[in-house]
Amino acid sequence: MFYFWLRFGMFIILWTYMIVNYSNNFGISILCFAIAMVFFFFLSLRQVPTFIYIFLSLTIVFHGVYFVEENWFTIILLLFSSIISSLRLHSNWLKVYVLFNLLLSIFISMLQNNHVIELTIMAVFFYFLIMAMHQNYASFKEQQSLYDQLRGEYRKLKRINLLAEQDARLEERNRIARDIHDSVGHRLTALIMKLEMLAIQTKNDGYRELKEMAEESLGETRQAVKALQAEESEGIATVVNLIRKLEAESHIVVQFTMKQGVLSVPLSNQNSVVLYRVIQEALTNAMRHAYSREVHVVLSKSAIGDVAFEISNAIYDRKSFKFGFGLSNMKKRLEEISGRLEVYQTEKKFFVTGIVPAQ
Repeated sequence: MFYFWLRFGMFIILWTYMIVNYSNNFGISILCFAIAMVFFFFLSLRQVPTFIYIFLSLTIVFHGVYFVEENWFTIILLLFSSIISSLRLHSNWLKVYVLFNLLLSIFISMLQNNHVIELTIMAVFFYFLIMAMHQNYASFKEQQSLYDQLRGEYRKLKRINLLAEQDARLEERNRIARDIHDSVGHRLTALIMKLEMLAIQTKNDGYRELKEMAEESLGETRQAVKALQAEESEGIATVVNLIRKLEAESHIVVQFTMKQGVLSVPLSNQNSVVLYRVIQEALTNAMRHAYSREVHVVLSKSAIGDVAFEISNAIYDRKSFKFGFGLSNMKKRLEEISGRLEVYQTEKKFFVTGIVPAQ
């Protein structure tokens, strides 16, 4: 948007200077200027038909031929519109438009009745530069497209690598859990049975105390096996793993801050999942819609002992937002667990804040 207003400002300056100094009919000149501005505003669209550029050039030439004493600025305006078109038009259409403007420039230079050859040579030279600039710009866009594709493939490979690493880690944990269950658990069970038999045979309470100790050890072993078989940890640790994963996959920088006391807040498994999903959606929105490469995530403990979160990112093109599927789903998830979500933006930042209740 900044570059559009810069081009528009230069366009206005050229027209104004031409009208003030060389126009022989201010009323018609201002009318032609208004028509040219209408066409110029259409050029801000992503896909502009070539005839819009042609109409703009015809308006410039019509005004320059009939209502301007000197046509130097008419040729300059044609060059200026050609430069703008080189950034938007396809190569084939650009060649047609540049040739059209070149012929118009030669026609205008012939009307000057002086310096025709010099003006023609300069026009050919400048239009050649415009085509060369377009070739470089097209090459840059192609390289950028290839870079984006390679970055997408890199993300996929990184994701596959992370999943493979996670599967390998889970498989190893399951193997260790099976070994503990099959060896230690089996031997503790056999020990408990023998201690029970000895306690019955000898009537000695010492064996029963040993049996209770063995049963406690068996219970602790089963809890350890269950913990090893769990796929993911719960609570704030899942958020840390999420941030590490997104940074590895997407090359974003997440400024993650945990304030004092937040790790001591007990969260149920359901609330941990909601916190995880909300932060995940907020980070995804920042990458997708704001094109931000730096996101700030702050987790803190609220005054009543809940987990408060704030995700913020810079915005470069401020425009109104609405609750789409992602934001609506986040809000619904938090309301189901009696939480709260607030979304707002300032001139330079977009905020997603809320509360996740403690257990």
